[in-house]
Amino acid sequence: MTTFDTIRLFAKMLRNLDQWLGKAEAHAKAKSFDPNVLVGQRLAPDMYELAKQVQSSCDSAKFAASYLSGKAPPAHPDTEKTIAELHERIGKALAFVETVGEADLAGAAERKVSPPWLKGAWLRGDDYLVQVAVPNFFFHVTTAYAILRHNGVDVGKMDYVGNLPIQTA
Repeated sequence: MTTFDTIRLFAKMLRNLDQWLGKAEAHAKAKSFDPNVLVGQRLAPDMYELAKQVQSSCDSAKFAASYLSGKAPPAHPDTEKTIAELHERIGKALAFVETVGEADLAGAAERKVSPPWLKGAWLRGDDYLVQVAVPNFFFHVTTAYAILRHNGVDVGKMDYVGNLPIQTA
């Protein structure tokens, strides 16, 4: 899998996440409760709530696309308090991630990636992608999925996997 394929996969999963939030809204409507109640839900007391899981998913994708392409990431303050605002956040992250093309990622494997939390230290782009970006992204996306599922939202494996590029014979 190339770096570009991975960035495309992040975009696909963000679109899936957006659809899960749509299902959460439909679930809340069917059960007659405010869907924004779900925004503050979490799986354990010491874990991030749904809003932060979505924000972290978006940030993981946009920072990977940024660090590996050399493009400056857009700033997104973590202020979302409603499902509608989370949809917007996903849309903004997707808009940036989808600007990163294959040519932008040329040499990404050798690029020095130095996120602020490394305090001046750095990783090679390929190490950052495989050992930080991919696991971190999928941790937050999966946890958001689990929070919704735990709260009764009708999402299943195919919602997680999403559309497949199936070919016919």
